[in-house]
Amino acid sequence: MDWAKHRRRKAAAKCHMRLDLHTFLPRFAIVKAADTHDLSEAAELCADVRAGEIVIFDKAYVDFKHLGRLTERGVFWVTRAKDNMAYEIVGQHTCPKDTILLDASIRLTVHYSKKDHPWPLRLIVAVVEVDGKDTVMTFLTNNMQWAPGSICDLHQARWGIEVFFKQIKQSLQLADFLGHNENAVRWQIWTALLTYLLLRFIAYRSQWNRTFARLFTALRGVIWSRLDMYSVLKCCGTAPGSQPMRAAPHQAYLPGFAA
Repeated sequence: MDWAKHRRRKAAAKCHMRLDLHTFLPRFAIVKAADTHDLSEAAELCADVRAGEIVIFDKAYVDFKHLGRLTERGVFWVTRAKDNMAYEIVGQHTCPKDTILLDASIRLTVHYSKKDHPWPLRLIVAVVEVDGKDTVMTFLTNNMQWAPGSICDLHQARWGIEVFFKQIKQSLQLADFLGHNENAVRWQIWTALLTYLLLRFIAYRSQWNRTFARLFTALRGVIWSRLDMYSVLKCCGTAPGSQPMRAAPHQAYLPGFAA
C-alpha cells in the first residue's frame, strides 16, 4: 500500500470518526493515510458541533488552540490531561471525596498554551476501574458546573467508539480489503459505514431488540431469497412492543444529560 506508508515495513489507513453517543450513529468521518497526527483533523471533525454540545476525546486530540476555539464557541469538552502539561492550581473546585482525589481550577503557564486558551480549566484526578483494576487518571474539562463523577463517567463513555469499530470490523468484514489502492480502501470503508446506517434504520423500523451481530447474520442469510425482510426479523426474535435496539453503552445515557 504505497499511498499509506506509515513505518519502514508497515502501511496504515486511519478513520477519524465523530460518533453520536445518544444514537450510536456516525456523524462525520475522514478516511486517510495514518502518517499525520490525530490533532491535525480535530478542527474538521468538530467544525459543525454546536454550542452546548459535549465533545469527548482522548489526549491524542489535545491541542490548546483547538480547545480554545471550542470554548469560544460555547462547546463543552472532556479529555485526559497529558503528563507534561504545565499548569498552576488557582483554587480548589470541590472537596475530594470517595474516588475523587483532586478537583481543582487551574491555569496554563506556558506562554503559547496560555495565549491559545486564556480561560481557567478544571483538573480532576480520580480512581477509575480499567479492566477490573483501580487506576488513577487525570481528566481535563472547560465545564465548571458538572459533578466530578459525571466528568469521569463522560470520559468512560468515550469507549463507545471502540465498541462501534469492533462492531463494523467483526460484522462488516473491515479486517480484509478487496483492493489496496487508496480509492479501493476508502470505498470499502464508506460502503461499510453506509451499510451500518441502513442496518440500524432497519432495526429501528422493525423494533429489533437483539444484537447488531444477530441482525446482520439474519439478513445476510436471506439476502438472495424472495422473503419479506421484516417478517424474517420477526421470526428471528422481535417481540411485540419491544424497545428499539440500543447499541450504545449505558454510560452514554447519564442523568442530567438528556438529548
